[in-house]
Amino acid sequence: MKARARDAASGEALSGALFVAPYLLVFLVLLVYPLVSGIWLSLHKADLFGGSQYIGFENYVRLFKDDVFRKAVWNTCYFVLLTVPALTVIGLALALALNNGTRRSAVLRGLFFSSSVLSVTIVTLIWRMVLVPDGGLIADLLASLHLPSVPFLSDARLAMPAVALTTIWWCIGLPMMLFLAALQQVPKDLYEAAALDNAGWWRTLLRVTLPSIRRTALVVVVIEIILQFQLFGQAQIMTLGGPNNASLPIVLFIYQIGFQRWDIGYAAAASEILFCIILAAAMTQYLASRGRS
Repeated sequence: MKARARDAASGEALSGALFVAPYLLVFLVLLVYPLVSGIWLSLHKADLFGGSQYIGFENYVRLFKDDVFRKAVWNTCYFVLLTVPALTVIGLALALALNNGTRRSAVLRGLFFSSSVLSVTIVTLIWRMVLVPDGGLIADLLASLHLPSVPFLSDARLAMPAVALTTIWWCIGLPMMLFLAALQQVPKDLYEAAALDNAGWWRTLLRVTLPSIRRTALVVVVIEIILQFQLFGQAQIMTLGGPNNASLPIVLFIYQIGFQRWDIGYAAAASEILFCIILAAAMTQYLASRGRS
């Protein structure tokens, strides 16, 4: 009996290993191997022509002394602070407002989500036509009020907020839909109990709705942190990182170093630092939210 049970357990273990083997292979090839290769490449002075020389941590030392890279790190963190709270709060507000079965709400949900399916090129071209000081939509509105135009994309103080506004308009659909899905899973009994206690809308929101969707809120924040730290297309097309590197994010810095200056090792080191920043930010938010829960 013991031998038969041992053989059955071994057979189950083997079948389980065969079941997960395809995913494990894809995980190793597409995630683990590129990560390890990137770390190894960051320890070399390498270019696009195949030349490579091991230099240890010299690329990382250069990065910490590079004023442009430090500016890119600050720009990216500033962008995340502008977009992630706004996307979370606005997405939740839209979900609360449209969480009903009326036809108007269905149309509005589709309208707000429609921007998310557009490519970054279309989105940025649309907002360039809105923000440019000569003939843009906002400039024409200001001119009709006899007010001077505002150079959103050429002002160092306004360039990053303009990119953030574009991103919020573009990405609001995903958090809205995630919050909508969570709201529709809240048990109706909780709202009925709150109504019996004569709880108002605000108290019901704070005591019933938000605690019930706190895990979804955490998922939204972590997803948006990861996505917004990877800012690239909006900054490249709208401002090229200018003026004077005021809207230069880390990913655009990596692109310029790696594919315009051909310093692949230096770009790989910058990408590893970006990976560590994203990981630290996401884990900090996760642990803080878990502690509050």
